[in-house]
Amino acid sequence: MKTLFKSFAIIALFIFIGCEKDDFEEVVGLCPEVVLTNPDNETTGVPLDQIITASFNTRMDASTIHAETFTLEGVSPVSGIVSYSDSIATFRPVNSLEPNTRYTATINTLVKDITGNAIQTNYVWTFVTGPEGPNLNSVARFGVFAGAGIANTGSSVIRDMDVGVSTALRSTISGFPPAVVINGAIYAIDDVDPVGVAVMLAEAKSNLIAAYLFTENTTSPASSTISGDLGGRTLSPGIYRSNNNLLIQSGNLTLNARGDANAVFIFQVGGNLNTVGTGGGNIILSGGAQAKNIYWQLGNSASIGSGTIFHGNILALDSITLNSSSNVVGRLLARNGTISLNSNIINKP
Repeated sequence: MKTLFKSFAIIALFIFIGCEKDDFEEVVGLCPEVVLTNPDNETTGVPLDQIITASFNTRMDASTIHAETFTLEGVSPVSGIVSYSDSIATFRPVNSLEPNTRYTATINTLVKDITGNAIQTNYVWTFVTGPEGPNLNSVARFGVFAGAGIANTGSSVIRDMDVGVSTALRSTISGFPPAVVINGAIYAIDDVDPVGVAVMLAEAKSNLIAAYLFTENTTSPASSTISGDLGGRTLSPGIYRSNNNLLIQSGNLTLNARGDANAVFIFQVGGNLNTVGTGGGNIILSGGAQAKNIYWQLGNSASIGSGTIFHGNILALDSITLNSSSNVVGRLLARNGTISLNSNIINKP
């Protein structure tokens, strides 16, 4: 009997107290609150086409959720379309978000549930968008582009991209054939036909240097430190920095774009990149990741292991070597050194 009386007392107290509105009138029920957001608070590497959502612990009054009560601000306020359904408020930016930018989302105290209870304090969370990839400009036409020469062994195939040396003569390009270029051409500075090849190659080299320096020096969002062997790991979009050599050997490296086809991955490697095809060594893409949005900036050289699959654009200060039967979806761009091929397939990303 005492237990029953206590239960009734608790219920009566709950009904009496209720949840206070902005004008402090008591209304029966729980105070509404945000229980989940996407992206989460302090998330980094957020896609530039991100749709922002907030989930509530109860049914809300849709008429109170609009552009004045659910806002997003970066460097300046963001225009967006606000909607509500199934306890979830949604903010769809009219335009893509800016890269490398901290955004603040706010749901204010004018938002109420279906019984008239308002959230008690503004709900505020922040996130940082992902990096912007470098603009390759005219060097993007090349699948293989070297400063000092290109040597091929075996039946390599380069598809839908050109091959060129930026400051060397055609005599520094060897092994074509048996290597073939499909839907592309081979260029060297001493070519007389077509007219203007030397100027075109000089421009491409200039664009490569600019893209290399951009990729090397971009710092926002803050980079994550990596080292040693990345085999067996899965990484999300963002900037990753290694001050020394980097290895992919003990398993495959998976790059997961988390559903964003525009997600950018930037790897800043102070030394060499070596992938080794012994039970791993592949670059695997998931979650909509695309090779064209992956950049490997190397302070020295790259060696891609035999029989492996590699995704991304390699921007090496020195040289790039593809070992036997390794395949690439991406570009091989060597600023100063040579590029060596050995029965490889290189596809446009």
